[in-house]
Amino acid sequence: MKKIYYLLVALAMVAGSARAQNDPNAKKILDAVSAKLKAYKGINASFNLVSKGRTGKVNNNVAGKISIKGNKYYIKQGGTEIFSDGNKTWNYNGNDEVTVSTVDADGQTLTPQKLLTNFYDKDFTYKLVSSAGSYNEIQMTPNDKRKNFQRVNVFVDKAKMMITKARVLDKSNNTIEFNLSNINTSASIPDNTFVFDVKKYRKNIEVIE
Repeated sequence: MKKIYYLLVALAMVAGSARAQNDPNAKKILDAVSAKLKAYKGINASFNLVSKGRTGKVNNNVAGKISIKGNKYYIKQGGTEIFSDGNKTWNYNGNDEVTVSTVDADGQTLTPQKLLTNFYDKDFTYKLVSSAGSYNEIQMTPNDKRKNFQRVNVFVDKAKMMITKARVLDKSNNTIEFNLSNINTSASIPDNTFVFDVKKYRKNIEVIE
């Protein structure tokens, strides 16, 4: 679940509304990304998630798929799946258990629902650290030092005007690198994609609410 947490951090960067106050250059870029994302009907994409230790050694390398539609999202990483319809979130462990929770706007986990609101303004500071090459790199630092990560760097593809890469540095100086590919921004995604339907899975799944 720790890797899923970091995946949600990165996903939130892709799906959310970013309104940096401290650096007007970062704010201009992120507001443009946010406006463009909100105009999309739906987004399907593949992702790659690489975790590295403090020495740079790769500890894990996984691939998966994500779907986003408004404040709804779906993540599949191996057998693990996360469904969220904007009101409830279902975490399926890929075997025999699904945990159901209510979307909490004041909780600690970064999700697309949160970043579609202006909570972002007060929880992070931002600065544009590089505009070299084909990406604008923006560094985000949480104001609450109790969070499990030190900072998140997001990379805005200048041509697509989308965040397609993110790098998370945790409190132990481990990093999680997230990359999006095969991005379809005009996907038609049915709403039931974002709801866990126990009938489609094993009959002995335990539902924990």
